[in-house]
Amino acid sequence: MKTIQMKGEVIPDNFSDVYDWLNYQYFSPQSVSDALSEANGEDISLEINSPGGYIDAGSEIYTELMEYSGTVNAKIVGYACSAASWIALAADHVAMSPTAQMMIHRASSAATGNSSDMMSEYNALDQMDKSFVDLYSKRTGKSPEDIYQMMANTTWMNAKTAVENGFADEVMFENKEPALVNADGSLSVKPEMINKIKNLLHRDTEASKKTNDVSKPIENKKKEPKKDKADDLDLLLWS
Repeated sequence: MKTIQMKGEVIPDNFSDVYDWLNYQYFSPQSVSDALSEANGEDISLEINSPGGYIDAGSEIYTELMEYSGTVNAKIVGYACSAASWIALAADHVAMSPTAQMMIHRASSAATGNSSDMMSEYNALDQMDKSFVDLYSKRTGKSPEDIYQMMANTTWMNAKTAVENGFADEVMFENKEPALVNADGSLSVKPEMINKIKNLLHRDTEASKKTNDVSKPIENKKKEPKKDKADDLDLLLWS
């Protein structure tokens, strides 16, 4: 059985260069698609420890897993929050470590513009909520009304509670004493930072190309103090 690591945040494919540069854990539709192609129909085990992330990326991954021909097992070893919760529910069997947590909540976003823009954003979020209510309700057997209330309350569940509510099938290591854990479902890289960091990556790439171009004459210029990417990142995060 092939194990697919789903550690860190759920991100779109075009954010991967930024997360690689920051050395942050993540998984994306392409990384999951590549792993499924390599598995080639073999049964797989998803090892999940994720605060969630972007809805569109999570939807792609959920669909890929639902379409996969082999048996899909999920092991939640840390936490499965937000988008990671319904990615886990794409599995045929969900097991949770006794120290693990699952969290479900209503969709959230940000918008600017006039009243029509606000209404459009409201409708988009409302439709997303309805999709998640249907998904959770079908998987757990709970009523849509109960699921909606759980989402509205931003419900956290330990392994035992998740099993009792139908979100998981099994508590791992049931003969061992469980321990308490804390979790934070916030994203490490805010959307507004992505373009800033991409520009910084592009600048560093161009600078590297110029440095490696041996055909250019060497100019005698006063050397400036060298900056590393940590200095640049500090400026970005505080700007």
